[in-house]
Amino acid sequence: MPRVAVATCAQFPDLYEDDRPFADALAARGCDVTPAVWDDPAVDWSPFDRVVIRSTWWYHEKPEEYRRWLEGFRPAPGKLWNPPDVVAANIHKGYLLDLERAGVPIVPTELVRAGEGASLAAILARRGWPRAVVKPAISAGSADTWKVAAEAGPERLDFEASEARFRELAARRDVLVQPYMDEIHGEGEWSLAFIAGEYSHAFVKTPAAGDFRVQLQHGGTFRAASPGPGLIDQAARVLATVGSPLLFARVDGVVRDGRLRLLELEVNEPYLGFVHAPGSAGRLADAVLATLA
Repeated sequence: MPRVAVATCAQFPDLYEDDRPFADALAARGCDVTPAVWDDPAVDWSPFDRVVIRSTWWYHEKPEEYRRWLEGFRPAPGKLWNPPDVVAANIHKGYLLDLERAGVPIVPTELVRAGEGASLAAILARRGWPRAVVKPAISAGSADTWKVAAEAGPERLDFEASEARFRELAARRDVLVQPYMDEIHGEGEWSLAFIAGEYSHAFVKTPAAGDFRVQLQHGGTFRAASPGPGLIDQAARVLATVGSPLLFARVDGVVRDGRLRLLELEVNEPYLGFVHAPGSAGRLADAVLATLA
């Protein structure tokens, strides 16, 4: 009986609700399934045949510890999914610029290195962005993320506070600045899920009224969606740039002029929205078993 650990976080030691169908599907296929908290020093990972990353949340609060945890699987290739090298490269959102250099259309991104003394006002003026979103380069769940406007209007009133907040954040952390994409409040943000390199399902995320964040914890709404073959093909081309086998991935972006503009390529701990696609949890379980064959 294969032993499979589903890596989670201390806040959800018995798994986040979206991960339970996956664990159930593994058990139904004859696996011995154990939820395991990624940063619990009492966990012995050695007995497991496979460790599947799911809700290893709050890694962004201690990224070096997370990297060390990933590094611990390097002597056992094929044990951790996704592979530790791939996950480690996905933690810092500066990977977006690497993908852009590889020809992937991304939402324009300015990477500000910690301590370089950049000015938010200068970035917006140079880029010609009337509104923008500021976020740490290592972040999750929209933590320390906010929207700012450089143009006249109600949103402009808090610009001085945003500049001060930006300078404080950028003094100690790498920061991304991106233009705010109006499509977020229109069609929404697309999320296309892939399992074992093949398209599985998709959902669209939209923010609550008066907000810009699409995450569920911020009042965002997720709905099942059916992308056309063109959009699936564009997302698959993004995935192909990884150049390594993946158990799971999620491609996030907005569509502008028929073209997918990448916001994130999630190969670390993406919410996969099994609830939006009956059978998808089973497909992921089958993919895990295929790595054991």
